[in-house]
Amino acid sequence: MSKLKHLSLRGFKSIRELDLELRPLNILIGANGAGKSNLISFFKMLNEMMAGRFQEYVGISGRSYSLLHFGPKVTQSIEATLEFEVDNGTDTYSMRLVHAAGDTLIFAEEILTFLQTGFLYPKVDSLGAGHQETQITKELQEGNQTAKTLRYLLNRCRVYHFHDTSATAGVRQASFVGDNRWLMPDASNLAAMLLRYRNANDSTTYRRIVSTVQLIAPFFEDFVLEPDRANYVMLNWTERGADRVFGPHQFSDGTLRAICLATLLLQPEEEIPGLIVVDEPELGLHPYALTVIADLFDRAALHTQVLISTQSSSFLDNFNPEDVIAVSRVGRESRFDRLNATDLDLWLDEYSLGEVWEKNVIGGGPH
Repeated sequence: MSKLKHLSLRGFKSIRELDLELRPLNILIGANGAGKSNLISFFKMLNEMMAGRFQEYVGISGRSYSLLHFGPKVTQSIEATLEFEVDNGTDTYSMRLVHAAGDTLIFAEEILTFLQTGFLYPKVDSLGAGHQETQITKELQEGNQTAKTLRYLLNRCRVYHFHDTSATAGVRQASFVGDNRWLMPDASNLAAMLLRYRNANDSTTYRRIVSTVQLIAPFFEDFVLEPDRANYVMLNWTERGADRVFGPHQFSDGTLRAICLATLLLQPEEEIPGLIVVDEPELGLHPYALTVIADLFDRAALHTQVLISTQSSSFLDNFNPEDVIAVSRVGRESRFDRLNATDLDLWLDEYSLGEVWEKNVIGGGPH
């Protein structure tokens, strides 16, 4: 299994300097404004970059002034290195983005590196400078194997955001049945994904999702996924003991988010992203539902990597100290410190991990 082993990031938003070793499970805790969401948004930027929408992302995000650490007068560039451990060695993607006319960012450097196991010197490909969008796609078209591998690995670092459960949210609308290759970041194709899982020869994934939703929402019986003549399907459902069919607008916000999370985390192993990134998955969930979702994250980390941020002490209680990264604002920058379980032994004899956090013992608090 390939994994993101190390992330180095400099000059991005509140993150002046970050060197982080990643584990299978990584839980960010911290006060409002500490910088948790800024790290999440870096991976969102990567998603847009790999989709060829980097300049669009820069514009929507407030241009370079909002992305460079305290603006271009203080910080001249954003530098990032992502080191992936693969079966036969280490693949590394490095980039340096600099301020350019129009308050945008362009690539001053983009480098692909592959160090094969047992070799002393890596294969290095420089993709040049001055371009506005990543050149990985161009290299891929020219048959560069390192570019092919890194494009695949970077594409599998996916950010999911299920906060929008309003009446106009995509997840409450009909989705095209053919839009079912992978779960969209906002779960707008959730019905299509569930339909595919239900109709598969082995519907184990679908049954697991349904039984998990029933744990969280005991009134729920099953989904009713019936495509219309135009091949669109709605997230309809039935309630235990009731004859009528309910629509997606009759799910509560919390229940709908829980369904999105369960579908994301119970995907078949061969389909699940290499790194799942979720900001505040606890939003709107009942304490029991939090326990169920935390267990799903824990299980998912057995065959993929997980990076999530949380402000819920009860959610934190479900994880181990070594999986937790405390994010603090020190002066004008964010600081990321992974917890050491040995340092907390005495505290954890009497308190839960969430209680220790609330007492501001482990950092990541407002004080």
